[in-house]
Amino acid sequence: MVNKALNIGFISFRFAGTDGVSLETSKWAQILEEMGHTCYYFSGLSDRPEERSMVVAEAHFLHPEIRERYYRFFREVVRTGDDTAWVHVRTEYFRKHLSQFIREFNLDLLIPQNLLSFPLNIPLSLALTEIIAETAIPTIAHHHDFTWERKPLLVNTVGDYISMAFPPDLRSIQHVVINTEARHQLARRKGVSSTIVPNVMDFDNPPSEADTYAADIRQALDLQDDELFIIQPTRVVQRKGIEQAIELVSRLDMKARLVITHASGDDGSEYLTRIREYAQLLGVNLLLANDIFDEYRGQTDDGRKIYSLWDAYPMADLVTYPSTVEGFGNAFLEALYYKRPIVVNDYTIFKTDIRPKGFKVIEFDDYITDETVEMTRRVLADQEYQTQMCQHNYELAKRYFSYSVLRNKLQMLLDNAFGTNNY
Repeated sequence: MVNKALNIGFISFRFAGTDGVSLETSKWAQILEEMGHTCYYFSGLSDRPEERSMVVAEAHFLHPEIRERYYRFFREVVRTGDDTAWVHVRTEYFRKHLSQFIREFNLDLLIPQNLLSFPLNIPLSLALTEIIAETAIPTIAHHHDFTWERKPLLVNTVGDYISMAFPPDLRSIQHVVINTEARHQLARRKGVSSTIVPNVMDFDNPPSEADTYAADIRQALDLQDDELFIIQPTRVVQRKGIEQAIELVSRLDMKARLVITHASGDDGSEYLTRIREYAQLLGVNLLLANDIFDEYRGQTDDGRKIYSLWDAYPMADLVTYPSTVEGFGNAFLEALYYKRPIVVNDYTIFKTDIRPKGFKVIEFDDYITDETVEMTRRVLADQEYQTQMCQHNYELAKRYFSYSVLRNKLQMLLDNAFGTNNY
């Protein structure tokens, strides 16, 4: 029997760029469409097909009005009556747009992405919670981050809203998390059961050989012929632990450049200033190259090439991933997919969900040791050892984090929502 085709609505703050939520949404949508379904998108910023998207600027967490209230809610001591009135007005505003989204595209299923777990736009999340409660529309809530995982969010003036909608406990919602710790915490804190769906890459189909477009990427980064290309494929935010990568490069005592591919985060410029000064102090050649890296190839305003992140990985000698906190670790999977050696801080989810699978990486626990430095030197110097390590990691990732794993998980979730074959 052929599955019934569903109209599926993804909802989030943004669907654009190379952030983890946008990337994982693309993977889910690809698999769902291969299964015969049609995907639509509601967000404040979108690079998805225009004819299947509804963009409401205020849905984006960086919209000035939304951002101003966010800072008030998580930095002030008391919530004012004006704040509460604003939440009610904006909630009703988003209710109207979300209802229109559901009607216009005749949606059978909703998949909110981080919207019901991370309070970046509280009235949008409240509006969606109310609509789900009132309509019982089948929903798969995909949670990447939770309020309790971020120290700056623990003290706030919106605890009542967070209890209601982050996440809501409603019968028509299936909750999906991306790691074991999140599942345990969600059950303990909210009494809500969930399904683990890890982040994935298409390990069933290895990457194609680098084409001529990316052949000049070292020149674009002004790398000398004898200079190592060490890549940190993360945003410039404190939890990414960039100081550790700088220290490692300094202690390698090898000619190298550390290239950071993403822009600063949403936490201000203080951390960016900090790592620039730290790199200068340790004599590390640090390059912030977010202006020439994006999700897709293109051209800057001044005529320079824009490379995709997938252009950078095959050309890199080493990937650094010294994060202290990660929901899962897209950059880890990307390094494995492109068979690059990687340096990893033992963040919690790596310890619980990734390392036990048997991956071979250069590890350290919160600080760089002599052993970390020597292991890195060996991997860089011994090409045969490096190749064996990377091939081993690729085969393990294919078993545990491939698209076939995601396809099976999604089919199970659809069967739970609609019955076998979606009827």
